[in-house]
Amino acid sequence: MIIAAHRQGRPWMGQTVSAEEERVPEYRPDCYLCPGNARSGGAVNPDYQGVYVFDNDHPCVGPDAPQVPEQPPTPYISRRADGVARVICYAPRHDLTLARMAIQDIGNVVETWQGQTKDLGARPEVSQVLIFENKGEVVGVSNPHPHGQIYATNFTWKTFDTELEAQRRYARETGRALFSDIIDAERRDGRRVLYEDEHAIAFVPYFARYAYEVYVAPTRRVPHISALSDAEAESLAKALKDVTVRYDNLWRQPFPYVMPLHQAPTDGSSHGEFHFYIGFLPPLRQRETVKYLAGPEIGGGNFLSDTSPEEKAAELRAQSTVHYRETAA
Repeated sequence: MIIAAHRQGRPWMGQTVSAEEERVPEYRPDCYLCPGNARSGGAVNPDYQGVYVFDNDHPCVGPDAPQVPEQPPTPYISRRADGVARVICYAPRHDLTLARMAIQDIGNVVETWQGQTKDLGARPEVSQVLIFENKGEVVGVSNPHPHGQIYATNFTWKTFDTELEAQRRYARETGRALFSDIIDAERRDGRRVLYEDEHAIAFVPYFARYAYEVYVAPTRRVPHISALSDAEAESLAKALKDVTVRYDNLWRQPFPYVMPLHQAPTDGSSHGEFHFYIGFLPPLRQRETVKYLAGPEIGGGNFLSDTSPEEKAAELRAQSTVHYRETAA
């Protein structure tokens, strides 16, 4: 990480994104995720009242993948991309987001994440369960209906491979747990902590790559979300509510982000070194300005941050934990 916060105010003549909030209706007859509507593949959604999960009509992996892919020339290799792709609708209302859902309803989403991880991870052909949400047009989402996705694959994902190896190496070299030490360091500093209770913590990490990057984690080390107790899952839901409300309140508009669940592989090994957490990767470094990945990031492989993590954490800490739309009402 290179921190160059003095560059945040540099002249910018590039593309900006709209800061106007679009009022979204509670139901849209042309939304393929709303209850009772037809999806693009022809299936019709039931009149669901809570969380609804279905197999993706346009999966990136699945049972129809070629059994024996065409083999490329040396040194390249290929193998079958098998797995399950699913969509999770968080709520029947088209206009809701995690930030505007009740903690109990967020808890139902967390419970669904737990169940999907446990069920799909138990399949012998599944090596890892990746759950994520893309939110906002700026990250390429065309449908604002509150939803996330699941990719349960016969391969593991590069980011989590790197994290697992880093945690193993740290344990070998120090005899301690890396993520537990990160949590302890954030607690001691305190400036970047947004939320903490008995079982969960949320903070802008010292090494944040994006201006408003946040980690939400259980304080107890578990490799998968399915291993959380009921009390820990409830705390996770409270932390998610706290962070997403602060995000929206920052500029009084729905806040875009990519939100992956960082979990260990489900290949039968214990992976006790891995500490499950949820990461928020917001693309905006200012209200209308995107953090573009360019030479240092794509070319050099390191992030160049135009902001100070402490400054951005202070902005989020200053926000109310009551959503601005509720305050206005």
